[in-house]
Amino acid sequence: MRKIAIAADHAGYEMKEYLVGYLESLGYEVFDFGCYSEEACDYPDVGHPLGEAVGRGEFSRGISVCGSGIGISIVVNRHAGVRGALCWMPEIAELCRRHNDANVLCLPSRYMDNDTARHCVELFLTTEFEGGRHERRIKKIELL
Repeated sequence: MRKIAIAADHAGYEMKEYLVGYLESLGYEVFDFGCYSEEACDYPDVGHPLGEAVGRGEFSRGISVCGSGIGISIVVNRHAGVRGALCWMPEIAELCRRHNDANVLCLPSRYMDNDTARHCVELFLTTEFEGGRHERRIKKIELL
């Protein structure tokens, strides 16, 4: 799991760039689905390619960022095999892995600072899925 996908719209661009640097410093190979500047863009244009790639298994985990985290989380969750979780604090990032086996972390750049985002990413990448009763629930999610 040393490859990770990342995407952001213009509102999340700065945070995405910060996280790319952080991930690379940890030795991750980061595939950046965009956007590549603060010029206005639409979150579906970057969220769909990330969701497709994670859903196909090209990446075991992804990170997506937009202003509220809501729009891009809706987009990535449209793809089979993706469990995107909107996380605004480290405890939620840990729970999304432990209980939901989330494979895309969705972050709200306008409502958290880079240090909090980094901590969320750290927990998202290091927390294992508990399985057990949660496994039964995960199996009930997929409709496609």
